[in-house]
Amino acid sequence: MDATSTYDESAIADHDSEPLRTRTAPLPGAPRALATEAVHAGRDDLARQGLHAPPIDLSTTYPSYDSRAEAARVDAFAGDGADPAGPPVYGRLGNPTVGRFETALARLEGTGSAVAFASGMAALSAVLLARAAAGLRHVVAVRPLYGCSDHLLTAGLLGTEVTWTDPAGITDALRPDTGLVLVESPANPTLAELDLRAVAHACGTVPLLADNTFATPVLQRPAEHGARLVLHSATKYLGGHGDVMAGVVACDEEFAGQLRKIRFATGGVLHPLAGYLLLRGLSTLPVRVRAASATAAELARRLTADPRVARTHYPRLGGAMIAFEVHGDPHEVVSRVGLITPAVSLGSVDTLIQHPASISHRVVDEGDRRGAGVSDSLLRLSVGLEDVEDLWSDLDRALGEPR
Repeated sequence: MDATSTYDESAIADHDSEPLRTRTAPLPGAPRALATEAVHAGRDDLARQGLHAPPIDLSTTYPSYDSRAEAARVDAFAGDGADPAGPPVYGRLGNPTVGRFETALARLEGTGSAVAFASGMAALSAVLLARAAAGLRHVVAVRPLYGCSDHLLTAGLLGTEVTWTDPAGITDALRPDTGLVLVESPANPTLAELDLRAVAHACGTVPLLADNTFATPVLQRPAEHGARLVLHSATKYLGGHGDVMAGVVACDEEFAGQLRKIRFATGGVLHPLAGYLLLRGLSTLPVRVRAASATAAELARRLTADPRVARTHYPRLGGAMIAFEVHGDPHEVVSRVGLITPAVSLGSVDTLIQHPASISHRVVDEGDRRGAGVSDSLLRLSVGLEDVEDLWSDLDRALGEPR
């Protein structure tokens, strides 16, 4: 193994030899394995209704002939943000199809609730606004994060103030007005990993938000390690097919109520069709993640041994994401792929490659970007479900002749 690489051969062992059930801790309150929950959560009532596929409720409003009861339900929602009992009221308060996805994702992450939004950034914005509404505008964050998350914090667009630190400095960075600690593990795009349990301990009583987009609940559930909030860009692995944009926060019911009130006030709601696609995506999530992870681990092994590659980053946790630094021009590599798609985003069934310094992390200050390990030679690969030999053949051609 290349001494400069962060690739670990043990990361592939679990994918090859251990059944998914034995790698997954029991879900709180549910004896079923994660793969079973992925198929059935959010759908438990369908058979009783004589249905097999979940329905798509496209209504924006719902009839009510008892305006006094309607007023009482609206007052209750305004108080604590709880889902109104009884029939739906209005699409900005909630939607039955989206609610099924939220129920399922909460089950997979092992939290009491989940709240879905129109995008991952809308979800993060709602969390920041909820904390700011409580007078807690200060955020402690660890780089690297997704570039737009970094930009949102650094620019202070929502009135927040951020202190950037390394994991060891979290406790010292906390202030009386700190409302949130934000981390991402494995991180975008370097795949750096954190000890989430140690980070949660360092946070004390301040809520920890862990971005779990790359790992998904198939590989880790941050709530089990002390994170109060688990963020997903659901556009990625949860949807899994590159055809839906969404975000979701898995959390306890108390915080979910705050987020629902923010969603109602700001209008960052998820469309019902997107909720349906996400629920369908969850049903194959364990199978997709496991298959793509096995391919990614093999590609990481080959990239690590390739003299055209200066360094390979692949997390001990496993997963379908690889980052690698090339000796040559990374832009030339991107321009020469054929089977692999040169595009932003990740987590689809097809393999994508991009140059973070030019796209996903372009909005991050150059010095901060490089300080977080996002070098100009770094490429990020989101491995899909294609055959490993076809993908390697494409990468081999794209990397060009040895120097």
